[in-house]
Amino acid sequence: MPLREQINIEKLPSHVAIIMDGNGRWARQRGLDRVFGHQQGVVALREIIETAAEIGIKYLTLYAFSTENWGRPDEEVNALMSIMIQSLNKETDTLLKNNIRLNTIGDVERLAEDVRARLFETLRVTSGCTGLTLVVALSYSSRWEILEAARKLAKEVSNGTLSPENINDEKFEKYLTTYGIPDPELMIRTSGELRISNFLLWQLAYAELYFTEILWPDFGRDEFYKAIIDYQKRERRFGKTSEQILDKC
Repeated sequence: MPLREQINIEKLPSHVAIIMDGNGRWARQRGLDRVFGHQQGVVALREIIETAAEIGIKYLTLYAFSTENWGRPDEEVNALMSIMIQSLNKETDTLLKNNIRLNTIGDVERLAEDVRARLFETLRVTSGCTGLTLVVALSYSSRWEILEAARKLAKEVSNGTLSPENINDEKFEKYLTTYGIPDPELMIRTSGELRISNFLLWQLAYAELYFTEILWPDFGRDEFYKAIIDYQKRERRFGKTSEQILDKC
Protein backbone atom coordinates (compact mmCIF):
# COMPACT_ATOMS: atom_id res chain seq x y z
CA MET A 1 0.00 0.00 0.00
CA PRO A 2 1.38 3.46 -0.86
CA LEU A 3 2.59 5.40 2.20
CA ARG A 4 0.11 8.20 1.59
CA GLU A 5 -2.78 5.76 1.91
CA GLN A 6 -1.48 4.47 5.25
CA ILE A 7 -2.04 7.84 6.91
CA ASN A 8 -5.17 8.28 9.00
CA ILE A 9 -6.30 11.79 8.09
CA GLU A 10 -8.49 11.86 11.21
CA LYS A 11 -5.44 11.49 13.48
CA LEU A 12 -2.99 13.95 11.98
CA PRO A 13 -0.81 16.01 14.31
CA SER A 14 -2.07 19.57 14.05
CA HIS A 15 1.44 20.96 14.49
CA VAL A 16 4.69 19.44 13.20
CA ALA A 17 8.09 20.97 13.98
CA ILE A 18 11.22 20.08 12.01
CA ILE A 19 14.94 20.54 12.63
CA MET A 20 16.26 20.54 9.08
CA ASP A 21 19.78 19.16 9.59
CA GLY A 22 22.42 17.76 7.26
CA ASN A 23 22.77 20.24 4.39
CA GLY A 24 26.51 20.64 4.89
CA ARG A 25 27.17 16.91 5.19
CA TRP A 26 25.07 16.26 2.10
CA ALA A 27 27.27 18.65 0.14
CA ARG A 28 30.56 17.30 1.55
CA GLN A 29 29.60 13.75 0.62
CA ARG A 30 29.41 14.96 -2.97
CA GLY A 31 32.57 17.05 -2.88
CA LEU A 32 30.58 20.27 -3.07
CA ASP A 33 30.65 23.51 -1.11
CA ARG A 34 28.25 23.69 1.87
CA VAL A 35 26.25 26.38 0.07
CA PHE A 36 25.12 23.82 -2.50
CA GLY A 37 23.73 21.74 0.35
CA HIS A 38 21.70 24.70 1.60
CA GLN A 39 20.38 25.35 -1.90
CA GLN A 40 19.32 21.73 -2.25
CA GLY A 41 17.77 21.96 1.20
CA VAL A 42 15.42 24.64 -0.15
CA VAL A 43 14.16 22.14 -2.74
CA ALA A 44 13.36 19.64 0.04
CA LEU A 45 11.76 22.42 2.04
CA ARG A 46 9.38 23.28 -0.77
CA GLU A 47 8.29 19.65 -1.12
CA ILE A 48 7.64 19.21 2.61
CA ILE A 49 5.64 22.44 2.84
CA GLU A 50 3.50 21.36 -0.11
CA THR A 51 3.03 17.88 1.37
CA ALA A 52 2.03 19.22 4.80
CA ALA A 53 -0.52 21.55 3.18
CA GLU A 54 -1.92 18.79 0.99
CA ILE A 55 -2.60 16.31 3.78
CA GLY A 56 -4.06 18.91 6.15
CA ILE A 57 -1.36 19.78 8.69
CA LYS A 58 -2.40 23.08 10.29
CA TYR A 59 0.97 24.31 11.59
CA LEU A 60 4.48 23.54 10.35
CA THR A 61 7.43 25.06 12.21
CA LEU A 62 10.88 24.91 10.61
CA TYR A 63 14.19 25.59 12.36
CA ALA A 64 15.81 27.57 9.57
CA PHE A 65 18.54 29.58 11.33
CA SER A 66 19.52 29.43 14.99
CA THR A 67 21.29 32.11 17.03
CA GLU A 68 24.22 29.69 17.18
CA ASN A 69 24.41 29.78 13.37
CA TRP A 70 25.66 33.37 13.57
CA GLY A 71 28.95 31.83 14.67
CA ARG A 72 29.49 30.11 11.30
CA PRO A 73 31.98 31.53 8.76
CA ASP A 74 30.88 34.89 7.35
CA GLU A 75 30.73 33.56 3.80
CA GLU A 76 28.31 30.82 4.81
CA VAL A 77 26.10 33.20 6.82
CA ASN A 78 26.05 35.64 3.90
CA ALA A 79 25.15 32.82 1.52
CA LEU A 80 22.33 31.72 3.81
CA MET A 81 20.96 35.27 3.93
CA SER A 82 21.10 35.42 0.14
CA ILE A 83 19.26 32.10 -0.14
CA MET A 84 16.58 33.39 2.24
CA ILE A 85 16.03 36.48 0.09
CA GLN A 86 15.83 34.40 -3.08
CA SER A 87 13.43 31.93 -1.48
CA LEU A 88 11.13 34.64 -0.14
CA ASN A 89 11.08 36.39 -3.51
CA LYS A 90 10.42 33.15 -5.37
CA GLU A 91 8.00 31.44 -3.01
CA THR A 92 5.66 34.25 -1.94
CA ASP A 93 3.34 33.67 -4.90
CA THR A 94 3.40 29.93 -4.19
CA LEU A 95 2.40 30.55 -0.57
CA LEU A 96 -0.50 32.72 -1.71
CA LYS A 97 -1.58 30.18 -4.33
CA ASN A 98 -1.68 27.43 -1.70
CA ASN A 99 -3.38 29.60 0.96
CA ILE A 100 -0.34 29.31 3.26
CA ARG A 101 0.24 31.99 5.90
CA LEU A 102 3.84 32.75 6.84
CA ASN A 103 4.79 33.47 10.44
CA THR A 104 8.20 33.85 12.04
CA ILE A 105 9.73 33.45 15.49
CA GLY A 106 13.13 34.54 16.72
CA ASP A 107 15.30 37.62 17.16
CA VAL A 108 14.68 38.86 13.63
CA GLU A 109 16.18 42.28 14.40
CA ARG A 110 19.57 40.59 13.98
CA LEU A 111 18.81 39.71 10.36
CA ALA A 112 20.20 41.84 7.56
CA GLU A 113 18.00 44.80 6.64
CA ASP A 114 17.16 43.48 3.16
CA VAL A 115 16.21 40.08 4.60
CA ARG A 116 13.96 41.71 7.20
CA ALA A 117 12.28 43.90 4.60
CA ARG A 118 11.50 40.96 2.31
CA LEU A 119 10.40 38.82 5.27
CA PHE A 120 8.02 41.46 6.62
CA GLU A 121 6.54 41.98 3.16
CA THR A 122 5.84 38.24 2.81
CA LEU A 123 4.33 38.18 6.30
CA ARG A 124 2.06 41.05 5.29
CA VAL A 125 0.82 39.69 1.98
CA THR A 126 0.14 36.18 3.34
CA SER A 127 -1.51 37.35 6.57
CA GLY A 128 -4.99 36.71 5.18
CA CYS A 129 -4.31 33.09 4.18
CA THR A 130 -6.32 30.52 6.11
CA GLY A 131 -4.69 27.17 5.28
CA LEU A 132 -1.39 25.91 6.63
CA THR A 133 0.47 28.29 8.93
CA LEU A 134 4.18 28.06 8.12
CA VAL A 135 6.28 29.18 11.10
CA VAL A 136 9.94 29.84 10.26
CA ALA A 137 12.37 30.06 13.19
CA LEU A 138 14.99 32.63 12.20
CA SER A 139 17.80 33.78 14.49
CA TYR A 140 15.96 31.66 17.02
CA SER A 141 17.06 30.25 20.37
CA SER A 142 14.69 28.69 22.84
CA ARG A 143 16.80 29.86 25.79
CA TRP A 144 16.68 33.40 24.38
CA GLU A 145 12.90 33.11 24.04
CA ILE A 146 12.45 31.83 27.60
CA LEU A 147 14.74 34.50 29.03
CA GLU A 148 12.84 37.21 27.15
CA ALA A 149 9.56 35.89 28.58
CA ALA A 150 11.05 35.82 32.10
CA ARG A 151 12.26 39.42 31.73
CA LYS A 152 8.81 40.60 30.67
CA LEU A 153 7.17 38.80 33.58
CA ALA A 154 9.76 40.27 35.96
CA LYS A 155 8.92 43.74 34.63
CA GLU A 156 5.24 43.16 35.37
CA VAL A 157 6.10 42.07 38.91
CA SER A 158 8.40 45.07 39.34
CA ASN A 159 5.66 47.43 38.13
CA GLY A 160 3.21 45.90 40.58
CA THR A 161 0.84 44.70 37.84
CA LEU A 162 1.50 41.02 38.52
CA SER A 163 1.92 39.04 41.71
CA PRO A 164 4.53 36.22 41.64
CA GLU A 165 1.88 33.88 43.04
CA ASN A 166 -0.22 34.44 39.92
CA ILE A 167 2.47 33.36 37.47
CA ASN A 168 1.37 30.12 35.80
CA ASP A 169 1.80 28.29 32.49
CA GLU A 170 -0.81 30.41 30.74
CA LYS A 171 0.72 33.69 31.92
CA PHE A 172 4.23 32.56 30.96
CA GLU A 173 3.19 31.35 27.49
CA LYS A 174 1.70 34.77 26.79
CA TYR A 175 5.24 36.10 26.42
CA LEU A 176 6.60 33.32 24.21
CA THR A 177 7.05 34.03 20.50
CA THR A 178 4.74 31.11 19.76
CA TYR A 179 1.82 32.56 21.74
CA GLY A 180 -1.45 31.61 20.04
CA ILE A 181 0.09 28.62 18.27
CA PRO A 182 -0.62 25.11 19.64
CA ASP A 183 2.39 23.16 20.88
CA PRO A 184 3.91 20.73 18.37
CA GLU A 185 2.69 17.16 18.67
CA LEU A 186 5.48 15.81 16.46
CA MET A 187 9.09 16.97 16.17
CA ILE A 188 11.22 15.60 13.32
CA ARG A 189 15.00 15.87 13.14
CA THR A 190 16.98 14.72 10.13
CA SER A 191 20.64 13.61 9.72
CA GLY A 192 20.85 11.18 12.64
CA GLU A 193 21.51 13.71 15.41
CA LEU A 194 19.64 12.77 18.59
CA ARG A 195 19.15 16.13 20.28
CA ILE A 196 16.78 19.12 20.27
CA SER A 197 19.48 21.80 19.93
CA ASN A 198 17.84 24.70 21.75
CA PHE A 199 14.62 24.41 19.71
CA LEU A 200 11.18 25.00 21.28
CA LEU A 201 12.27 23.64 24.66
CA TRP A 202 9.06 24.76 26.41
CA GLN A 203 6.73 23.87 23.55
CA LEU A 204 8.12 20.36 22.94
CA ALA A 205 7.37 19.15 26.47
CA TYR A 206 4.85 16.55 25.25
CA ALA A 207 5.83 16.21 21.59
CA GLU A 208 6.60 12.87 20.01
CA LEU A 209 10.21 12.90 18.76
CA TYR A 210 11.14 11.32 15.44
CA PHE A 211 14.79 11.01 14.39
CA THR A 212 15.97 9.81 11.00
CA GLU A 213 19.40 9.21 9.45
CA ILE A 214 18.22 10.86 6.22
CA LEU A 215 20.02 14.13 5.48
CA TRP A 216 17.67 17.06 4.98
CA PRO A 217 18.16 17.50 1.20
CA ASP A 218 17.08 13.86 0.78
CA PHE A 219 14.08 14.17 3.11
CA GLY A 220 11.20 14.06 0.66
CA ARG A 221 7.49 13.40 0.58
CA ASP A 222 7.71 9.69 1.46
CA GLU A 223 10.05 10.36 4.39
CA PHE A 224 7.54 12.85 5.75
CA TYR A 225 4.77 10.29 5.36
CA LYS A 226 6.88 7.76 7.30
CA ALA A 227 7.23 10.21 10.19
CA ILE A 228 3.46 10.80 10.28
CA ILE A 229 2.74 7.08 10.16
CA ASP A 230 5.19 6.44 13.01
CA TYR A 231 3.54 9.21 15.06
CA GLN A 232 0.12 7.66 14.54
CA LYS A 233 1.32 4.34 15.94
CA ARG A 234 2.28 5.90 19.26
CA GLU A 235 0.11 6.15 22.35
CA ARG A 236 0.00 9.69 23.72
CA ARG A 237 -0.73 9.39 27.44
CA PHE A 238 0.31 12.79 28.90
CA GLY A 239 1.20 11.17 32.22
CA LYS A 240 -1.88 8.94 32.35
CA THR A 241 -2.02 5.16 32.10
CA SER A 242 -2.98 3.27 28.95
CA GLU A 243 -6.16 2.15 30.71
CA GLN A 244 -7.18 5.74 31.41
CA ILE A 245 -6.67 6.66 27.78
CA LEU A 246 -8.78 3.70 26.62
CA ASP A 247 -11.53 4.53 29.12
CA LYS A 248 -11.65 8.09 27.80
CA CYS A 249 -12.04 6.75 24.26
